[in-house]
Amino acid sequence: MEKTRPLWATPLQFVFACISYAVGLGNVWRFPYLCQMYGGGSFLVPYIIMLVVEGMPLLYLELAVGQRMRQGSIGAWRTVSPYLSGVGVASVVVSFFLCMYYNVVNAWAFWYLFHSFQDPLPWSVCPLNGNRTGYIEECEKASSTQYFWYRKTLNISPSIQESGAVQWEPALCLILAWLVVYLCILRGTESTGKVVYFTALLPYCVLIIYLVRGLTLHGATNGLAYMFTPKMEQLANPKAWINAATQIFFSLGLGFGSLIAFASYNEPSNNCQKHAIIVSIINSSTSIFASIVTFSIYGFKATFNYESCLNKVILLLTNSFDLEDGFLTANNLEQVKDYLASAYPSKYSEVFPQIKNCSLETELETAVQGTGLAFIVYTEAIKNMEVSQLWSVLYFFMLLLLGIGSMLGNTAAILTPLTDSKVISSYLPKEAISGLVCLANCAIGMLFTMEAGSYWFDIFNDYAATLSLLLIVLAETVAVCYLYGLSRFESDLKAMTGRALNWYWKAMWGGVSPLLIISLFIFYLSDYITTGTLRYQAWDAAQ
Repeated sequence: MEKTRPLWATPLQFVFACISYAVGLGNVWRFPYLCQMYGGGSFLVPYIIMLVVEGMPLLYLELAVGQRMRQGSIGAWRTVSPYLSGVGVASVVVSFFLCMYYNVVNAWAFWYLFHSFQDPLPWSVCPLNGNRTGYIEECEKASSTQYFWYRKTLNISPSIQESGAVQWEPALCLILAWLVVYLCILRGTESTGKVVYFTALLPYCVLIIYLVRGLTLHGATNGLAYMFTPKMEQLANPKAWINAATQIFFSLGLGFGSLIAFASYNEPSNNCQKHAIIVSIINSSTSIFASIVTFSIYGFKATFNYESCLNKVILLLTNSFDLEDGFLTANNLEQVKDYLASAYPSKYSEVFPQIKNCSLETELETAVQGTGLAFIVYTEAIKNMEVSQLWSVLYFFMLLLLGIGSMLGNTAAILTPLTDSKVISSYLPKEAISGLVCLANCAIGMLFTMEAGSYWFDIFNDYAATLSLLLIVLAETVAVCYLYGLSRFESDLKAMTGRALNWYWKAMWGGVSPLLIISLFIFYLSDYITTGTLRYQAWDAAQ
């Protein structure tokens, strides 16, 4: 007799697994950046439209396919048509690429978490030089947070050609990150089902604590005003729409095969339409919620830097012109500068090159995403908070939960097709298959712990799963609607769930979503072609 397929203990477990997978680092470090770049509040217009015409329909499609075929990506697409096995194989390969580099972020989060218990925080001050007469020059030229990230964490090389040696501390953190992932996926849905309650719910607890703290910080309102002030002219910018579509697409984790794998452990009668709507709305709401937290901290950091800059100018002018202490303030600074320039032109011209131009708007416009936001901007803000160790521990604990939650989905996309294979599962138990996948990924992942590892990370992050995913999801929608047949799939869904498919889903699957994917694909392809020589940013220790 054929083995019965394991199931989620409750439908809630399945929903939490999907939320834990979809709500990841992109919600915290990519969405706020896009808001900043494309018009603050006005970016929500293309974002919500893309959620409705692309995110929800494609999420529902993948969940429905997984639940109907009750197999991982390879088996599911082979059942649709024997010629479509390659779509499943492509999903597994892309998920393997993702796992190789994604867990490195968790390794970095572990590294920062362990350092968060020190007082003072190691990135809050520059270390002293060899003869203890001053600070290390590289740190003074950059900042203590940049120095800790580029030199202490990555020990980064000047270019990708100089690969350097494996850094043993990040390497140990990577082994730890893979060990944690292995323990979470050890027994398939049994163990994953219990872990997702934590990885789905705890990040929200941390975000709520951070929201309360963020709103009470000095200058938080400046950041929130910047976020919520819509720049309507950005709606005419095609890049705003393309980035909204891309963010929805990658944030929900479409095309990797993870959603198909999760849905394959559902009861056939499960209402996956309702779950698709719930997961996509929660995912997008989290992005907006995380942005409010991020922008309140942005506002605090920008205001802190702006006021520090003003204080330096005030001190410089007070000392240079022997002014009375307390006479110069932020309010009368501009008038006094004009007076000094006209009354003492020669002396003012000597001092002028040292006077910085302080601007709150410029501070707020400094847009950072990805690792720069997580490990430099946030740590910069945290070091200036009271009880900074507590906020640092909370923040990196949240990053870890988000990262591990996404890794559970990424590994499920690889493991489900492997454990479904009768050939592999007849020779190896589930635990051994999971162990081998984790071991292989960890071994290849050591590349990212070398001195040039950060550059390789950027290459994988930018190119491993962009065009390929668009192509996979396009193949999926065409396969269901035109090879398998939309009416046949509709009758399958009705037999499974007892609900008829309404016109909205049919219109999106049959026309709107595929056209949108094709246009995104063309844009990315033309963008690659017109970019010319690909460049990357390198760290120059001397500058």
